[in-house]
Amino acid sequence: MSLAAPGHWIRPDVPGLLRRHWPLLPLAATVLFLLAPLPAGDATASGKVGPADAASLLLVFVCAVQALRGRVRALTPLGVLVLGAPAVGLAVATMTAGDPYAALPGFVRYLQVFVLVPAAVVLLVQGAAEFRLAAGCFVVLALVQGAVGVVQYATHTGASYQGEDIRAVGTFGPGDVMGMATVVAYGLIVATAAGLAPGLPRRVRRIAGGCALALVLPLVLSFSRGAWIATFGAAVLVMALAGIRRALKVVAALAAAGVVLVGGFGVGSEMVVERLTSITQVSSAPDQSVTDRYTMWAAAESMWRERPAVGVGLKGFPANRDGHASLGLSSGSDTAGAGQAYLRQPLLSPHNMYLLILSEQGLIGLVALVGGWAALLVAGLRRLGSGGGVGAGARDCGLVAIGLFVWQLTDFLYADIGGPSTVLTGVIIGLAAWWALPSRGVAGPLRGAAAGPGFASGAVPLRGAAAGPGFASGAGSRGRAPGVAARP
Repeated sequence: MSLAAPGHWIRPDVPGLLRRHWPLLPLAATVLFLLAPLPAGDATASGKVGPADAASLLLVFVCAVQALRGRVRALTPLGVLVLGAPAVGLAVATMTAGDPYAALPGFVRYLQVFVLVPAAVVLLVQGAAEFRLAAGCFVVLALVQGAVGVVQYATHTGASYQGEDIRAVGTFGPGDVMGMATVVAYGLIVATAAGLAPGLPRRVRRIAGGCALALVLPLVLSFSRGAWIATFGAAVLVMALAGIRRALKVVAALAAAGVVLVGGFGVGSEMVVERLTSITQVSSAPDQSVTDRYTMWAAAESMWRERPAVGVGLKGFPANRDGHASLGLSSGSDTAGAGQAYLRQPLLSPHNMYLLILSEQGLIGLVALVGGWAALLVAGLRRLGSGGGVGAGARDCGLVAIGLFVWQLTDFLYADIGGPSTVLTGVIIGLAAWWALPSRGVAGPLRGAAAGPGFASGAVPLRGAAAGPGFASGAGSRGRAPGVAARP
């Protein structure tokens, strides 16, 4: 990089940054390729490999190459156990399925999302700067998809909702109404964590806070009750972990934004109120979607009782659904709008990830997957509470990791994997594991995490290179800008 006069920024060496961090390009592509519009059609059809899925496969391949070259993080035995145990449960569920051949696509999908992609993220993300690069991609994705969703609501070109084409679904289409809500919620949590994190520059915190406020609108216009609940819970936890004082400021800003949007401009006010009210009517006057969900939950529990140890096998829920569900289950859900004609989508999962695992993989699969997630959550919270030995300069990474992970675990209570955005679940588990599982032989993954200019401050001594301002603070042997600390 070139040096500027004292008091001025150092011009970043962009080609040098790309060369040093090229293994993370597939990770960024895995997130950002979800910006590509997908052709309209039946979202339930299996066997579809989207651009983001292809990028995730490239990510795994690059990780394998880097591992052979000895350029990945070293995992502790605990890390190997947590990341590898799900593969055992998946293999057992596949081999014991009634039709192992039919279960094989499910095995590949689960292995991608819950084993290979998380492991690749943990091994390739070597420092706080690279973590922040991945987190920043979530915000970019959320802002673009959210903007598309707002336009859909304003121009009545969204998915059909209560007889009007106003539901914000972004580029995911009406066949995946949760897609936009999910990625917008991810970006909102990342932006909230960055806006509250100590150690980041004030300008970065303000920009992050503005992004979080901007993402509230498309999240509301998604009319997704599940995304609202998960976002509220994760945001409250992030604010509590960041400090009560900072949390009160965010709550006040969000309340003001809600009053202005819904109360002042009347943005979907009646529909939002109706949707919020329906959350509390799950037992007294549930709508058909809630009735279907409870019916499928009961069917999943019945399947598990039939085969408690290994379940009915991967991809076995649809085949066994009618034999265990009551007559209250409808034939499917109606989808239309956003460039797609009316289509009846069949109900092929219980819309609860934990019950889906229990019914298809039994107790073996549940312990392997959910037990690992619980271990990551506890370890991550302990590391964040103790500071991880890295000080406030890298605390934002912990807030982002915990916030995203808690959102995902909460969302799994009333949703499961499916659709193009599923691959991001693997990235989030990987980021949570990166934070919770320190690399063997070092104090943690956040070496040299002093705050500096730019969101991705805090570089690590990776591949013998120094990063410039705007990406990672801490110059190398060729000099540094005044006021920027050298890397230890």
